[in-house]
Amino acid sequence: MTLRSLAAICGVLVAGAAVADDFNLDDLRAAVEKYKDVNVALADGYVPDPSGACVSAAAEGLPAELGGMGIHYLHPARLKLTGDAPRVDGESTHTDFMVPAILLYEPQADGTLELVGIENLVFEKAWRAAGNATAPMMNGRMWDHMADDADTPHDEAHGFMPHYDQHVWLFRENPAGEFEPFNANVTCDHLSR
Repeated sequence: MTLRSLAAICGVLVAGAAVADDFNLDDLRAAVEKYKDVNVALADGYVPDPSGACVSAAAEGLPAELGGMGIHYLHPARLKLTGDAPRVDGESTHTDFMVPAILLYEPQADGTLELVGIENLVFEKAWRAAGNATAPMMNGRMWDHMADDADTPHDEAHGFMPHYDQHVWLFRENPAGEFEPFNANVTCDHLSR
């Protein structure tokens, strides 16, 4: 039983406690399998990242051998988006990977998209306002903290306000680990503009 489920049963939230969820990856695969068809994702409210970007480590100023993330399809309602100027902002504290806020697709040579993973993102300001003192955790791993560093030429937060995010590579093996942000087996080579 996770801290969150215990708090829900008791009707209380322990202020400042870490939110730690454990998910069975086979259950997650089964829950999102339908999104292998991008049209199902679109019908369920996911939209492609407006930038049209396919995120790769090289484009972010990181070593190219880290690989990529792919094209992000966002669920605006789950992210509780409030605006995009100067950066994408929202009120998301959504951590349920059974209904992820973001789907990750790799562009294929034939122009199709292949579902490779999922992601959740919570905005740091909203997360802290909800009484959380530390980053969320999934299967024993603390989510990544992302904030842009104005002193670098790259956007470490991918156009978003400071946030925590967690990637899960369900449909593409990641040599670095199933919860790492970049996957060496994901490429943006076939992105068509």
